[in-house]
Amino acid sequence: MKTTKLTIAAAVSSLLALSAATTAKADDAMAGAKEKCYGVAKAGKNDCANGAHSCMGQAAKDHDPAEWKMLPKGECEKLGGKHEAPAKN
Repeated sequence: MKTTKLTIAAAVSSLLALSAATTAKADDAMAGAKEKCYGVAKAGKNDCANGAHSCMGQAAKDHDPAEWKMLPKGECEKLGGKHEAPAKN
């Protein structure tokens, strides 16, 4: 009886560990499939700070060249965005 419980516990632990490893690998793959795209964010829909503010969602106007969004690779060019921030004056 004790051996059966240990065997079941070991099997469940193995499945949980395998599931966690698979999820982490999928997350890594998705992270690599995205890129910053400048100039495509709508007002209030930017993804992060840009120097003028420190938080996401604070873009003041649509398509500000200094604001960015994370997009799937290849989408930035389709939307007319840039991969680099504009030069600061």
